[in-house]
Amino acid sequence: MPTRFPSLGLQHRLSSLSAQARDVLLILAGCVVTYVFAVATDAFELLIDFAAEHEEWQLDEVLVMLMISAFGLLAYGYRRLQELQRETTRREAAERDARHQALHDPLTGLPNRFLLAQHLDQALANARRNGESVAVMRLDLDRFKEVNDSLGHAAGDALLRILAERLRGALREEDTIARVGGDEFVVLQRGLQQPSGAAGLASRLIAAVSEPYDLPHGARAACGVSIGVAVSPADGDQPDILLQAADSALYLAKSEGRGAARFFEKGMDAALRERQELSAALRIATASGDFLVHYQPLCALPEKRLVGFEALVRWQHPSRGMVPPAEFIPIAEETGLIIGIGEWVLRTACIEAASWPGEIGVAVNLSPIQFRRGDLLATVQAALSESGLDPRRLELEVTEGLLLQNSAATLTVLGQLRAMGVRIAMDDFGTGYSSLNTLWRFPFDKVKIDASFVRGMMQDEKAAAIVETVLGLGRTLGLAVTAEGVETAAQAEALGRAGCDQGQGFLLGRAMPAVEARHLIGQTASTLAEAP
Repeated sequence: MPTRFPSLGLQHRLSSLSAQARDVLLILAGCVVTYVFAVATDAFELLIDFAAEHEEWQLDEVLVMLMISAFGLLAYGYRRLQELQRETTRREAAERDARHQALHDPLTGLPNRFLLAQHLDQALANARRNGESVAVMRLDLDRFKEVNDSLGHAAGDALLRILAERLRGALREEDTIARVGGDEFVVLQRGLQQPSGAAGLASRLIAAVSEPYDLPHGARAACGVSIGVAVSPADGDQPDILLQAADSALYLAKSEGRGAARFFEKGMDAALRERQELSAALRIATASGDFLVHYQPLCALPEKRLVGFEALVRWQHPSRGMVPPAEFIPIAEETGLIIGIGEWVLRTACIEAASWPGEIGVAVNLSPIQFRRGDLLATVQAALSESGLDPRRLELEVTEGLLLQNSAATLTVLGQLRAMGVRIAMDDFGTGYSSLNTLWRFPFDKVKIDASFVRGMMQDEKAAAIVETVLGLGRTLGLAVTAEGVETAAQAEALGRAGCDQGQGFLLGRAMPAVEARHLIGQTASTLAEAP
């Protein structure tokens, strides 16, 4: 069905202009007819004779005045007709502008969802007629909200305009790119062999979007994209079905780590429904408090002495059992539920740690969402006050994703947390966007080497070199270093020889409930007491 436009007012005005032009033309036509009639009947000679016979009436002056008036009327009519033509041109241009605005996104100039629907209907009709395929791609930007929150909406708008140009440049003339939401886009690809054509385009789009963005006022930002792809007729031959299939593939792409493209497969709809059900259950669990906190030991190397625990949230689902954090934490961050969950974990961990000996500390993970949406400083202060925990025994771990914001507000919050006496650690160092400049500018007390490097250090020279480099950086910058994923005695021994401060992993202790953590602390205290 054609798209309807709110242009009845313009159409009415154009009709009014046409009526005025018709009136002017009628007047001019009347003048011409009168002139022809006068010539045909010798009316001019008769008037001259009549004026001569009645010279005392001074009719000649009257005739001259009438002739001058007639010429003036003709000139006025011609000028008015030109004005009406110009006005009609302006109104027609306004009609075209209104139609363009109704079909295009005002920020990027890309087609909107209304024009997309027309193009998709046409593309599918042509594909059915010619036996071809149409690829539908749903694009969702990764980390775009972080740009908006940290640099402001003006910077976000500038990024979207640059992004739109990059997307246009990656497409052929016959393809379509439309903006259908704040950071959501849809691409239609016609006339190529599928799925190879869509796979190649998806790779180009990911590469184009992932390039850094130079924004106004010297700002610089990074952004990624996740893509879901559906191809007609295999995944459907109706617009709504294809868009839904692409949406299901997009959800899977984002849940698997983002920055990737996934093609729709049978069963994805079920996976999407399961994810939606999990999201609803997570909301209920947040309200009813169905979470647990487990504690994984942190041990000093090389002696493997217990020095603290990392608090890790667990979800005990009524029917699913223990839900892995990798499944529910991304959903919690997308929905904002991580703020309430994070506050509860922090408070619970501080209360538990306050019952431990003074030399045992606790580490708690923070989400970037808590920096953007929550009152983090008040939350930490409240947890410390309620528990009575010494701030020096609390360590807060942040991921490298937080550093993408690189905002003055983030720096201020980190500085204020350290001013409280709280320690700050960078988690999973080396897996994201960190740099020497990052370690220098942000007030970290510790870096944690990602488990992937620790697992590979005994077999892979590159992994071993990365571990040695991070340890050297720690010594140079005065930062403590913790190695994650320590699973073998050989790894622990090598890390100890290299000067790693702490280790964490299955070899040193799995995450355990609070009761078992207290028991481990008791065993450690007894062992130390028995030592000569």
